[in-house]
Amino acid sequence: MVHSDFLEFEAKQRTPLAEDVSSEQRSGRLEEVLVVFTAAEEEDGSNIEGVSKNAAREIAEVARKVEAKRVAIYPYAHLSSSLASPKAAIKLLDATAGALREFGLEVHRLPFGWYKAFKLSCKGHPLSELSRTITAEAAEAEVRAPEAVPSRRIILTPDGKEHKLDLSNIDACKPLAKNLQLKQFVLSEELGHKPGEEPAHIKLMRRLELVDYEPASDAGHFRFYPKGALIKGLLEELAIQLSDELGASKIETPVLYRADEPDIAEQAARFYQKDYKIKFPNRTLLLRFAGDFGLFKMMKNTVMSYRQMPVRIFELSPSYRLEQSGECVGLKRLRAFTMPDIHCFCRDLKQGMEEYEQLFKIYARMTKSMEVDYVVAFRTIEEFYRQNKSFFVRLLKLVKRPALIELLSERKHYWVLKHEFQVIDSVGGNAQLATVQLDMEDSERYGIRYVDERGEKKGCIILHSSMGSIERWMYATLEEAAKAQKTGKAPSLPLWLSPTQVRIIPLADRHIKSCKRIADTLEKARVRVDIDERSETVSKKVRDAEREWVNLIVVLGDKELKRKKLPVRVRGKKALKPMTVKELTAEVAKKTRGMPFRPLVLPRLLSMRPIFVGS
Repeated sequence: MVHSDFLEFEAKQRTPLAEDVSSEQRSGRLEEVLVVFTAAEEEDGSNIEGVSKNAAREIAEVARKVEAKRVAIYPYAHLSSSLASPKAAIKLLDATAGALREFGLEVHRLPFGWYKAFKLSCKGHPLSELSRTITAEAAEAEVRAPEAVPSRRIILTPDGKEHKLDLSNIDACKPLAKNLQLKQFVLSEELGHKPGEEPAHIKLMRRLELVDYEPASDAGHFRFYPKGALIKGLLEELAIQLSDELGASKIETPVLYRADEPDIAEQAARFYQKDYKIKFPNRTLLLRFAGDFGLFKMMKNTVMSYRQMPVRIFELSPSYRLEQSGECVGLKRLRAFTMPDIHCFCRDLKQGMEEYEQLFKIYARMTKSMEVDYVVAFRTIEEFYRQNKSFFVRLLKLVKRPALIELLSERKHYWVLKHEFQVIDSVGGNAQLATVQLDMEDSERYGIRYVDERGEKKGCIILHSSMGSIERWMYATLEEAAKAQKTGKAPSLPLWLSPTQVRIIPLADRHIKSCKRIADTLEKARVRVDIDERSETVSKKVRDAEREWVNLIVVLGDKELKRKKLPVRVRGKKALKPMTVKELTAEVAKKTRGMPFRPLVLPRLLSMRPIFVGS
């Protein structure tokens, strides 16, 4: 609902669902009006009378508060991904308009099912932008759009120099001229220059038989083919490996929570109606959008001593966020995703900042191992930055790159400092990967305390951190490969993530036995190896291996067996590299050292493999 000085509208083009309206009803201007953007949802059709009465009651109450005498009901299907039928929607709109007139309001219902142009002027007072979800049972709590806090931006370089960033003239900021990735991030994130084409990974994830849309599910939910499930599993193991390195304790918590729990409702409000809801006649359940729900409930009842801190908790959290369907873009933004969360509970700010630096180092090292380029962005309170500038400089020296820093005039979030590693994709879009947030507020809000040296209970500092969602990392690695391809290089995945690390191609059927013997040796050395013994030409088999981004290809015949050195085709290199089997296993071990391993997930022989995605 938007309280406006005026609303101008014009119905320009019918859709197949459009209702018939006279030419006079297709355009107009309304002064001093409460504009109600609304969408009728599928479940509303079962009780139109109940929903319309509740909707009218809520709208009339807002109109009373803002002293509006005129209401415009604007059908706006983009508010929901689960729409009622056109017939039910029109009935509900008419019923709501009729009920509003009973409150003495002047009501205008705009045409349903038309493409409309509109212009409005929001009044900008505290009650001018409100949002509500109405059901037949009751109206849910009001959610306000977040209020903006004045801020300014600088670019900080590892030498400690600050460079003013004027968003109206970014070319005047010298560090951006030297760091095109950072400049593109500013264009995309800060100035909203979004790409006009889809990221390359959307086609790649299908062509490589990794991931695909699931038409029988909701938008933003995916199916993972065996190779994609392998990569997803390896990334999940990497997340566990990082938590073990940090000494975090692993937990598991439910994915469903009661919406009438006060602290759950408060957390849900932060995400501005991006929560999945499951509604029953007398209660509503929420699917969690982060691991905080169950964790904070658990930690509220946990007894912690100052001697035990920092206490580190890890959870691999299946999470759900009801993003607008138009915002769901492949693996970049989903409605169902897996988030590896590490929360650290610290005694005080000093310990919190020490922990922050350790997490920063771990995530920086991990991101480098993923062979993904990234930019660094900080958001912080200006006073905190001025008091701790040397801390920021120290972090940038670790990663040897400049950072965008947004300096907020006052605190508007639960954190006083956070940073993000942001990836730039093949079409210039950006997405968050690893992040750490320094939280000085939630401990008291949710009753999470520790016992200090005097035996007294005190609030603690909480660090929220994650390497980034598993699916987002799959997006990042595919986009990095697509960026390499744009520059003329061979696209590839990091060797430890490649579904097939080595492919052996026999020149003739009589060489298959030798290929199997070599494959046995490689498998014992923890190498994912397969054999292409299909009835195809050798050149086609090589092309297919390259099309699958296989890192190391060996063609084996009589000559190669006699020489005892395998001619290894290394992806991205023109010349063949002669290697013994022992040297080949050592090469794979060297390039995958310290990273998780899983065996091949499909039959070793390519002739035995099903085709999941047709060409």
